[in-house]
Amino acid sequence: MIGAIAARELRGLFLSPLAWAILAAIQLVLGYVFLVQVEVFLQWQGRLAAIEGAPGLTEIVAAPLFRTAAVVLLLVVPLLTMRLLSEERRTRTVVLLLSAPVSMTAIVLGKYLGLMAFLVVVLGLVGLMPLSLLAGGSLDPGLFASGLLGLLLVVASFAAAGLFLSSVTDQPTVAAIATFGFLLLLWILDWAGSGGTETPSALLSYLSLLTHYDSLLRGVFDTRDVAYYLLFTFAFLALTVRRLDADRLQP
Repeated sequence: MIGAIAARELRGLFLSPLAWAILAAIQLVLGYVFLVQVEVFLQWQGRLAAIEGAPGLTEIVAAPLFRTAAVVLLLVVPLLTMRLLSEERRTRTVVLLLSAPVSMTAIVLGKYLGLMAFLVVVLGLVGLMPLSLLAGGSLDPGLFASGLLGLLLVVASFAAAGLFLSSVTDQPTVAAIATFGFLLLLWILDWAGSGGTETPSALLSYLSLLTHYDSLLRGVFDTRDVAYYLLFTFAFLALTVRRLDADRLQP
């Protein structure tokens, strides 16, 4: 049942003009960033060759591309998640959804996995950009894999939070704005913790989405960073299930 719901959501996304427009915009923006970083590398290539331990293609091209992709997806994911459940509420089809002989967990996971399948396609297209450089250069496979894994975990967290906020309102626009504001707050939380003090707040730094992502972009694979994103995702999926269960129990 989860697979059927996920397939339905994925098919609905690819039938939506909004999803295709978003996909085109992402490729246009990130394609430009990729070409700019390649130009930067070509300009510095001669000097870097004379420096021992100098950064290579992965550090100069792939890492900035992945960082920019995370910012772009922070703007885009709320537009994709805003209709997942709020549209059901707005059109009153949520009653049929709640009365179906399917568990709330299956419904939530189906919608989430359908969205994640679309986002994995987006990430695959992003990852192909630096991989195209293998035709004339070399990449650090560990650093590349760590950065791409970090981007996947970040996007999974974005989608889980967006799905939950879509479940608490019947206005898709409100869901999108709330999701963007919440994710932006978590993204810049580390900046707030370090502002005006010599030592950043440990709590704010840990809660920041950016802190954990930066470590993975540097190739530092720490299980605490992976655990943070997995717990974040699981927590918001569980909250979404609880929210729908509460709606089902209402008379």
